[in-house]
Amino acid sequence: MNQKGPVTMMSSAAHGSDTRTHKLFGDVQLLLIDPAGRALFGLRRNTGLKDGEYNLPAGHMEAGESAIQAAIREAREELGIVIAPEDVEFAHVMHSPLSGGRASFFFRIRQWKGIPANREPQKCSELHWFHLDRLPKAVVSYCRAGLEQIADGSPFSVCGWESQPQTRRVAGLPTKRRKGTRTPAPKSAFAHCTAA
Repeated sequence: MNQKGPVTMMSSAAHGSDTRTHKLFGDVQLLLIDPAGRALFGLRRNTGLKDGEYNLPAGHMEAGESAIQAAIREAREELGIVIAPEDVEFAHVMHSPLSGGRASFFFRIRQWKGIPANREPQKCSELHWFHLDRLPKAVVSYCRAGLEQIADGSPFSVCGWESQPQTRRVAGLPTKRRKGTRTPAPKSAFAHCTAA
């Protein structure tokens, strides 16, 4: 182990990880909030992942674009709306093992131009506005976990990593949860989420 400030660094052999460099995948999750305080969700279909469940409008980041640019592009492509960069408000980032390692950037958006419409009917069977305290049962688990972290005021979480509690201890992070935070009941590989 090497000591570097307050964080204890372990060699990859000590914690059993692969020593090859990994590229982290990124996606954006758009938390569009209407004047009534409802959030927009799409019912997934024909995607091969979580079909039949609601998710926030979302998409992968493309090479050469920032997370803000990806959020603006996805809003235009999926919903046909225009969002100004200054109206994209950071809400949360979640690190999960999806695709071998993914960072999901959740952005809250309260202002846009245009009326949201389903521009990808081959991937989304319908759009629906829901109050965040009355979501349907069929919401993608990592989306629900991210929304719970946002409600708790946590800017960052890890979700779905089996070694996550040990990782917190090794990295020198507190193992006690902050008052008011919660871990969702296990429902899938993404159910164990903890604020860091």
